Amino acid sequence: MNIFTSIGRYILFMRGLLSRPERFSVFWERTLHEMTAIGVGSLGIVAAISLSVGAVTTLQTAYQLVSGIVQRSIISTILRDSTILELAPTITCLVLAGKVGANIASELGNMSVSEQIDALDVMGVNSSSYLVLPKIVAGVLVIPLLIIVAMAMGIIGGYWAGVMGGAITPRDFTEGILDDFRGFTVVFSFIKTITFAFLITSISSFHGYYTRGGALEVGRSGTKAVVYSCVGILFSDFILAQMLLEN
Repeated sequence: MNIFTSIGRYILFMRGLLSRPERFSVFWERTLHEMTAIGVGSLGIVAAISLSVGAVTTLQTAYQLVSGIVQRSIISTILRDSTILELAPTITCLVLAGKVGANIASELGNMSVSEQIDALDVMGVNSSSYLVLPKIVAGVLVIPLLIIVAMAMGIIGGYWAGVMGGAITPRDFTEGILDDFRGFTVVFSFIKTITFAFLITSISSFHGYYTRGGALEVGRSGTKAVVYSCVGILFSDFILAQMLLEN
């Protein structure tokens, strides 16, 4: 299947999500279920990775930049900006593309090859709206909350590594965190996060929904979902940075 055919099917797939929607009570119940699966199921790995990335970023920054001329508070300033702008939203969403994206694609792929999706269509249910739309809405709602956790844990990990390793004092760390903070960095981070969340859930759902064949094809759909979600994240990250960040 060439890329233009895939893009066209994806656009038609997204348009079909909004036709013949389910009752709000059914939709909301399924959305809450998906929010729990995505959010609670990913909380541990997000916290662990963010702690590690924050700690390593602090130690590497201290190793490369600190001298008699450069103030030590610059360590936490760099940690803050890099965590909020790039590390928390992008690294975390790349991890979620592997975890959440593969789960979504595998779940829908298994339903497709076992003809459960066809059975819903026969019963007059809009299967894409019933199965996919709650996943997309849940991802857009809950993944930004995971990014807040990632930001906090990244800074905590950086504080712990910097102070315990002797690279920075608590006072210098706090001074650097508060110095010249711009609120737009947080806004930009959440714009990226919402975009990434939509790409992860929609692309993974698309590949899972159109799985045909057997168990082998389910595995291939999961791989495609992860790869294309990661490519979409990296491409949109560049586009958003070009559009929204000041030169």
